[in-house]
Amino acid sequence: MDVSKIDALLAQLQTGAARAAGKTASASTISDTGGNGSVDFTTVLKKSLDQVNNTQQHAAKLARDFELGTPEANLTEAMISMQKASISFQYTVQVRNKLVTAYQDIMNMPV
Repeated sequence: MDVSKIDALLAQLQTGAARAAGKTASASTISDTGGNGSVDFTTVLKKSLDQVNNTQQHAAKLARDFELGTPEANLTEAMISMQKASISFQYTVQVRNKLVTAYQDIMNMPV
């Protein structure tokens, strides 16, 4: 079993947890914004959504390959990929819910 993929997923989850806890952004996020120390919210959000989309497409491809009986298809990889896609989608929905709640709180503030 290849544990490097599990380690990569664990690192992604830890990065997401650190971001959710309000800790500093990861080095890759800062370096992608030009190195000036500022983080562009729309860029980070788009990259996150693209990554979730890619994860879901990869999981669907592995599941389809297994269903069609492709010789190199692996049930374990397909199931793990599907779980990763599910977790990343749930994480995205929770972030969206927090953003909507924050927006509503700001809109309900007295001026």
